[in-house]
Amino acid sequence: MEPQCNVGMFTRAELLEASVELRHHALGCVKSTALRCAVKLGVANAIQRRGGRASVEDLLTELSLDASRLRCLHSVMRALAALGVFKEGSDGEYGLTAISSLLVDDDSSVRGSLRPITLLYLEPAFVAPVLNLADWALAGVDGSDDDNNCSARGTAFKMTHGEDVWDVLARDAFLGDFFNGALASETRFLMDIAIRGSPQVFEGIASLVDAGGGTGAAAQAVAAAFPDTRCTVLELPQVVDAAPIDGPVRFVGGDMTKFIPPADAVLLKNVLHDWSDKDCVIILKRCKEAIAASGKVIVIDIVLGSSSLAICNETQLWLDLFMSTVTTGKERREEEWYRLFKEAGFSAYKISPVLGLLSIIEVFL
Repeated sequence: MEPQCNVGMFTRAELLEASVELRHHALGCVKSTALRCAVKLGVANAIQRRGGRASVEDLLTELSLDASRLRCLHSVMRALAALGVFKEGSDGEYGLTAISSLLVDDDSSVRGSLRPITLLYLEPAFVAPVLNLADWALAGVDGSDDDNNCSARGTAFKMTHGEDVWDVLARDAFLGDFFNGALASETRFLMDIAIRGSPQVFEGIASLVDAGGGTGAAAQAVAAAFPDTRCTVLELPQVVDAAPIDGPVRFVGGDMTKFIPPADAVLLKNVLHDWSDKDCVIILKRCKEAIAASGKVIVIDIVLGSSSLAICNETQLWLDLFMSTVTTGKERREEEWYRLFKEAGFSAYKISPVLGLLSIIEVFL
């Protein structure tokens, strides 16, 4: 038996292995910044342009980088290949995997590229509050926190930037457009899968309101797949002012916490995780007022622990921490969703974990 150390709790071998794991976690920020580097440079697009395979020297030329960056680019590609983002051949050339194929820009505007949303998560304005979490935690609490979230004390994002995320996005036109564009691209990707894989969720709906629907990507996907469905996007006036005045989707300016136009169904895609429990109940009550007796609310959001895959469940927890850092919202377990639906006056719901990290939740009167 090996000698014990550290108050007899662990062997030296266990502690040595733990030190490696600890270093692995501490360097997680390097992993994400390497990904940001490759995505920002457009490496996936460059490999695609080269016919699907490219050496580091090829990439240096394709990306118009200085020769002095060769060593760094090689390290980035080798590390990301080890993660499965790219694949490395025996000849030293790199190709796309399923992961990096999602980073290729999609000009069709149908499938949607995940390049913009990946860059959004790694945008310095959103990363800085995460780095400031410890300072935020040490800043103390003024007042009570009835919802057990960040609403009473302000978020780490607000402490970092002096404004909440919605004020920053409204003030910074470039960041606001980038934010809306990234969400729209991700929405096109997800809605294509949702409609093709679970068409019954959207079938037979005469009218649908996409509440908090941004630039209308989700509503446009529904309208394209189901031409007989009248689709409306409810958004804040500043978003609606920039929306197209023609097309298959109608835009209405308003506040979903106060009023939602009548419809057979209300869609809430990645909306409720932005809000506290109290605010979610208010929004769901407005949805209940909007739909007919035979109608429903379609929630597309995370249900913590919904997947059998460990990577899904772990990523959901990281997204929960991210949301708690940036907004007053959070990701929720099924029992938390149930409490919200019950308090808002709904009697039944159905969860379909068919979108990877996300689930489709149909909520009924």
